[in-house]
Amino acid sequence: MAAASGLQPGLLSTFVGDRLLHSRLPIPHLFGYKTGGGHHVSMRFSRAFSGLTNLLFNRRIVEEVPNTKRKPLRPGKLSPRRPVPDSILKPPYVDTRQSPGISSGAEVHDEMGIECMRASGRLAAQVLQYAGTLVKPGVKTDEIDEAVHQMIIENGAYPSPLGYGGFPKSVCTSVNECICHGIPDSRELEDGDIINIDVTVYLNGYHGDTSATFFCGDVSDSARKLVQVTKECLDKAISICAPGVELKKIGKTIHDHADKHRYGVVRTFVGHGVGRVFHADPVVLHCSKGPLPFNLLVTSLPPRLIPMLTMGSINPVMWDDDWTVVTEDGSLSAQFEHTILITEGGAEILTQC
Repeated sequence: MAAASGLQPGLLSTFVGDRLLHSRLPIPHLFGYKTGGGHHVSMRFSRAFSGLTNLLFNRRIVEEVPNTKRKPLRPGKLSPRRPVPDSILKPPYVDTRQSPGISSGAEVHDEMGIECMRASGRLAAQVLQYAGTLVKPGVKTDEIDEAVHQMIIENGAYPSPLGYGGFPKSVCTSVNECICHGIPDSRELEDGDIINIDVTVYLNGYHGDTSATFFCGDVSDSARKLVQVTKECLDKAISICAPGVELKKIGKTIHDHADKHRYGVVRTFVGHGVGRVFHADPVVLHCSKGPLPFNLLVTSLPPRLIPMLTMGSINPVMWDDDWTVVTEDGSLSAQFEHTILITEGGAEILTQC
């Protein structure tokens, strides 16, 4: 559809990764979404694939990542689930067994809803900024989760990932070859690591979502360039967002810039709407040949863009925890994300301090 004047501004959230979506479908059919009918897209892997994952992962445990001296990422121990005060409003999925998915149909927000999105986006940005200051060699990702959890609840919000489809923590921490959905645990960050911290808060009934990739200590030039180009992909994608812009042009913008620097673009995980629900239409692909011809509207629909770039293979392998997704060849991956508001004048970034 073309943009229509006189409608409420539209919220678009950039999600360098679908963050908390995952699938029990085989990899070739992982993203079998539907653009009409149905209420959500099921995104889970088969147990047969999980066995393959275990085989690949166990093989990688005893090897160094090819062409580097870096050890493969390994799971650590999980701490108990952190409590949230009863006084804090919780999203509906927390007390249900609702399976993860993308809700079909556009959400429409009035001016009050848009202000709520601004508030949740601003808090998410503040939490992310604080979390980034904690990234140092020797710090456990679980310590980052603890700090994020505490800051969110102290501000009267709920950490959206906690309990979503069974996710056990309040933030995603994706280190090195982890593409997305890394679960905070006892692993200590090491000098030279890169880490994506993905923060989503649920404040006054609205989700605010953002992520960034941070450097830990002395990071290689090649890793720094990957992170820089990933951020550039997001910035370039946001810069073209305006009413009437086809969603596929966003994907092409990301893909072309990544391809220019010879980086891979992960296609399994996508951008999508965010607002009163965690994941909603429209789906935004980050590759140049996305099948979705829809246009950005000047409405109050909040979707997000999530470019995820890799140095090598774009094929994902999921660990047996059913969440952590790593690159097939152990190559580094980076991700950035913003929630933005689409207006007739362009895009307003909501998730910045």
